[in-house]
Amino acid sequence: MLKRSLVASLVTVLTLGAATACSSSSSGSGGTPTVKLMVGGIDKQIYLPYQLAQNLGFYKKYGVNVVLSTEQDGGTGAEEAMASGQVDMAGAWYNHTIEFQAKGKAVEDVVQLSGAPGEREMCATKSGVRSAADFKGKTLGVTDLGSGTDTLTQFLAAQKSLTGGDYHRIGVGAGSTAIAALQNGKTACVMTTQPTVAAIEKKGVGYSAVDLATTQGAQASMGGAYPAAGVLARTDWVNAHKDTVQKVVDALVATMHWINTHSAADIADKLPQSFVQNQLVTKADYVSALTKDKGQFLPDGIMPAGGPKTVLATEKLVGNVKTSVNLGTTFTNDFAVAADKKEGIASTTTPAGANG
Repeated sequence: MLKRSLVASLVTVLTLGAATACSSSSSGSGGTPTVKLMVGGIDKQIYLPYQLAQNLGFYKKYGVNVVLSTEQDGGTGAEEAMASGQVDMAGAWYNHTIEFQAKGKAVEDVVQLSGAPGEREMCATKSGVRSAADFKGKTLGVTDLGSGTDTLTQFLAAQKSLTGGDYHRIGVGAGSTAIAALQNGKTACVMTTQPTVAAIEKKGVGYSAVDLATTQGAQASMGGAYPAAGVLARTDWVNAHKDTVQKVVDALVATMHWINTHSAADIADKLPQSFVQNQLVTKADYVSALTKDKGQFLPDGIMPAGGPKTVLATEKLVGNVKTSVNLGTTFTNDFAVAADKKEGIASTTTPAGANG
């Protein structure tokens, strides 16, 4: 789970208020189903497809009313809100499905949007950190303890034979608070995403020591694709609302194809102004960052082969999962395959099988 955005309060006014007016999975005029979908930081580049689909009119085109909302600092996480029934779906990381199964809860990923975390380990200019091997004796910033960035930080360290006692982790949030942690020496590094990465580089506060922002970067650092952003829902809810799930997936697969066939500038033009230009970045910064990291997005919504295994290995290595996991029940490619067929999209992602 990635924590909240620098414009969360603005987005909340626009979206959470609308969400309270709609009942879960209700039918609007003409029988159009309504779905509540909470995103783990809706203005972050790694999560841009959810809002982009709305702005492109794709949810409406495919016959579903999707009410978007975003996580709040210190509030309930998107995946927890979904699991507890506060919302129907979560725009969150795939790894949560594995963690939920280990706790006896059936949650699945119904469409996969990225093959990489979209994160970078940003280290202070004078930190001397060039790889995870240099984490020893350092204080490292993550969005929150227990978050996806926390898991990844521990995984990178463990790959270099470092234990939890070799370094220290603290939660620093994202955006301005993460930047301040580097500036004031509170941390040697922070794991964060765009547009915070671009702001750190522009201010000369730090540099990218580890690239997990693209599928290629994830493969180099983690040994394989690491599927991150997707759409998660409780398996019982999916089974009871398959037609509605298909509509949501149809809209998002069309969005992924649109992302794949358009430039970063085109994408930025379709997003809310507050997402792409704010106190941290200019629109030019945003476009430059997206151009660099656009490779994280999968063009067809398919869970990539080997991805679930990589995520499970990560979860086990850091101790989040200590029981056996049936990977085949943590995701499905059925909805994405149907959506690709409907769109006439030739899938280029090798799909994961039942064993991940």
